Amino acid sequence: MKKVIIVSPHFPPSNLAAVHRTRLFAKHLPAFGWKPIVLTVHHSHYEEKPDWNLKELIDSELQIETSDAFPTGPIRIIGDIGLRGGYHLYKKLLQLINAERPDFIYIPIPSFYTSLLGRVVHAKTGIPYGIDYIDPWVHFFAGSERLFSRHWVSTKLSGLLEPIAIKKATLITGVAESYYKPVLDRNPYLYMEAVHVAMPYGGEAEDHFALKKLNLKPYLFTYKPDKLQLVYAGAMLPKAYKPLEIIFQWLQAHKEISDLEIHFIGTGSRANDATSFNIKTLAEKYDLWQTAVFEYPKRIPYLDVLAHLEAADGIFVLGSTEPHYTPSKVYQGILSQKPLLAVLHSASTAGKVIEESRAGVVLNFDGEAGLSTITSQLDNKLSCYRNFHLTFDPSSVDRSAFEQYSAYNVTKVLAEHLDKAIAKSLVHE
Repeated sequence: MKKVIIVSPHFPPSNLAAVHRTRLFAKHLPAFGWKPIVLTVHHSHYEEKPDWNLKELIDSELQIETSDAFPTGPIRIIGDIGLRGGYHLYKKLLQLINAERPDFIYIPIPSFYTSLLGRVVHAKTGIPYGIDYIDPWVHFFAGSERLFSRHWVSTKLSGLLEPIAIKKATLITGVAESYYKPVLDRNPYLYMEAVHVAMPYGGEAEDHFALKKLNLKPYLFTYKPDKLQLVYAGAMLPKAYKPLEIIFQWLQAHKEISDLEIHFIGTGSRANDATSFNIKTLAEKYDLWQTAVFEYPKRIPYLDVLAHLEAADGIFVLGSTEPHYTPSKVYQGILSQKPLLAVLHSASTAGKVIEESRAGVVLNFDGEAGLSTITSQLDNKLSCYRNFHLTFDPSSVDRSAFEQYSAYNVTKVLAEHLDKAIAKSLVHE
């Protein structure tokens, strides 16, 4: 069996969302002839509160190796785990290479700086490596134009360091093609020198079995028989606020007769800050706050999110004025066995899959130019959704439409491209 070392500075019990990508890859890679070894920073160096329930989701057979890291204190100057743990990860990685003789090194980012380990270790050992873009690295943040600001420094560093990190990579992957294609365009030699593929986050049905085993219950809201309670869980897309405002305008105009409650979970601008509201101001503008709209900005543990999805009447799916919204993002709603109410760009493949699989009701709009469609159709779509909800049978959902977005099948794509990357690296030797 071939071996791959996945260098992921955060890993359960870290509660960061990105840890699940490595967790699920590691779970399913052995089925495709790859033994995963996860190299991570010891949890004592994490700044976020650990979520020990996540350990229930880790295969006891998985080989997990940990490294040390420099502390953040006594005065916090550097928080990034990739920077604080970079030297220690490098030393541990060399030890592991000597002991395990891996065939490949795979590095999900962020932390972006960890990707530099692939280039350095490849130069020293010749072992091929790849980078997985969970988020884009070279990215213009709001405030990046302010000289010597944190975002300005980050933007400058990303432009300098990314070309170094990816120079000898033979595999470039990402959650979506749009996350890594600009990398290939900026470095066109990679079109020939590296294998590349998009792999969305995969859904994992067994996570819901763990939820029942732990007997976790919702705590952010309580059941109200006279309300239709929907949950939106996760970060807000930057260009989703305009369609959301249209929805809020409609709710304001119909608040005397509407039974709708929308609960936004983990939508804050800062993951661990319970006061970093993103939705509240907009809800207050339309007099919906704490009546039809509720927000819990702070990220809550992953399994707690699943508990709230299962406690809700349905799942609210909101796209943006851009079409980049894949069906993988709604798969968790399908696994929670709740009907979906989706407001999506008409070009998003997610809407078609939801309708064809009989998983929910979709309101399509044609980008920013078609926002008025939301206003004209929302009344009818909500009526359809209420009727759909009353008769919804989870067993009637055609899950075959979502099978390609299961963690198992997403990992199959990774394994196939690991094999291709190995072959590519042999050609270059």
